[in-house]
Amino acid sequence: MSDPQQILQDVFGYAAFRGAQAAIVDHVVEGGDALVLMPTGGGKSLCYQIPALARAGFGVVVSPLIALMQDQVRALDELGVKARAINSSISGQERREVERMMRQGDLDLLYVAPERIFAEGFLDLLSECRIGVFAIDEAHCVSQWGHDFRPEYLKLAVLADRFPNVPRIAVTATADSATRRDILERLSMEHARVFVASFDRPNIQYRIGPKIAERKQLHEFLTEQDRGGAGIVYCLSRDRTESIAAFLVEKGYEALPYHAGLDAGLRSRTLERFLREDGIIVVATIAFGLGINRPDVRFVAHLDLPRSLEAYYQETGRAGRDGEPSTVWMVYGAEDIAKIRSFIEGSDAAEEQKRVERRKLDALLGFCETATCRRQVLLRYFGEDRPEPCGNCDRCLSPVETFDGTVEAQKLLSTIYRTGERFGAGHVIDVLRGSDSEKIRRFGHDTLSVHGVGKDRDDIQWRSILRQLIAAGLVETDLEAYGALKLGPEVRAILRGERHVLLTREASRKERRTAAGPGRAARKAAIPDGDRGLFEHLRTLRRQLAEERQLPPYTVFHDATLREMAARRPRTLDAFAALPGVGTAKLAHYGETFVQAIRAFAAGN
Repeated sequence: MSDPQQILQDVFGYAAFRGAQAAIVDHVVEGGDALVLMPTGGGKSLCYQIPALARAGFGVVVSPLIALMQDQVRALDELGVKARAINSSISGQERREVERMMRQGDLDLLYVAPERIFAEGFLDLLSECRIGVFAIDEAHCVSQWGHDFRPEYLKLAVLADRFPNVPRIAVTATADSATRRDILERLSMEHARVFVASFDRPNIQYRIGPKIAERKQLHEFLTEQDRGGAGIVYCLSRDRTESIAAFLVEKGYEALPYHAGLDAGLRSRTLERFLREDGIIVVATIAFGLGINRPDVRFVAHLDLPRSLEAYYQETGRAGRDGEPSTVWMVYGAEDIAKIRSFIEGSDAAEEQKRVERRKLDALLGFCETATCRRQVLLRYFGEDRPEPCGNCDRCLSPVETFDGTVEAQKLLSTIYRTGERFGAGHVIDVLRGSDSEKIRRFGHDTLSVHGVGKDRDDIQWRSILRQLIAAGLVETDLEAYGALKLGPEVRAILRGERHVLLTREASRKERRTAAGPGRAARKAAIPDGDRGLFEHLRTLRRQLAEERQLPPYTVFHDATLREMAARRPRTLDAFAALPGVGTAKLAHYGETFVQAIRAFAAGN
């Protein structure tokens, strides 16, 4: 076996492990099984890549997506690591060459999909090889309580029977306590050591608001972002991804749709452009999820509500993997809640599964509607306590007021009842605000006692109150009846004044026009003015080298390494080798080129 610390330095170019990485690596290298929960960008891949290099034999990584495999293999190849993938994208000749490397031990890491593990003869082939470690990436896929259940993951427990002396490490960024128990049980890892790192991503700013005019809101959000930064916009449906992408193109953005219904070649080209080019925005369904390994995504936006906090955390985790300031932004409305509840109730899942999904949705709505620090609520969901507010979410930057909304709730609930529980939000709010429209008169709702009792609030404020009552289960939406609002089962106590309702105060339209928006996350890391010119010069050089080698720029060097180059200005290869992120292979590939560029820049300035 090789020394993990030396591998970290020589191959990956880092002087020290972060957090629990050292303990995890040592445990697996010594032959122990491990379940590792670590946030996106926290360095999960090192926890199995280094044991694969340190132990005799090669590592087998079970990964759910081809794109994710290819990105990992490409990055490892740049580091001088012998990594290959077997999947449907390679030819028969390429597959046979990889199998030859496996038998001869001429391999460090092999990436495969779970389906490949159980393809005819593959387990027998693995039995002929020297396997150092099995890694199960995105391990939450094994759990039916997780947000991304993959039935083929259930069979992976066979690895414990077929290879009892090979350590296994299961890694994921998102798993609540029920999902963790499920992973350990279904993978036959009951005796594995569990490592839980902090779920906190302090570089990410969380911002959530009501869906009012979503396209205008999205455009206003994007105008705050660096036009050179990459971003993702998530939508619920395929049609919406295409229409929103077209809208952004009209506004001058380089926006591309991505969903499972597109031609495979087009999806592949879209992914490649996103990985290699600056300023690309992908508008996508969750099909654009696990395969995204770009570290410098500066923002993730949601135009529709995800189904759970796990899904939200996974999708927003695409932002800021490099640790630089990034923003995640979401708008949602009552109709989003209704759609997800309809999906849950209309599914073929067992009642127990539906109860779990309802509970997860309630937790997500609590996160969205909280009047306190969002990060505290999010971390609490994953079993982590944060004693102080984060100072980097919209609730911390622009605190909201809470008030006793019992009277407002009574007005809204009474209006729903007196209009027969047959009308949607727009009509109910029009009655509340005393509208004199033809529709109001036609149904005789202008004569109701509740007509006009809510004139003191505008439509935005009433929609906020309605959204909060829906989130609390006090109002339900019947999608089969065109979104008609219905009273929930627990409203009697409120209508009688026996139960009070605490609400957050939404700004009126007038206040929205005059109030300053929440503080922004800095979109660029602090680079001293004296270093900015060299930094941009090195970024250009990196892009040229990446294009020549047909690689994403970040596989050459991350921005953090370029910043260190700009600050330290190494003039020798020894000095260049001391930079974080510069291992032996990258020193050989790029050292002389970058050192010469730094010298030339200094001479010219």
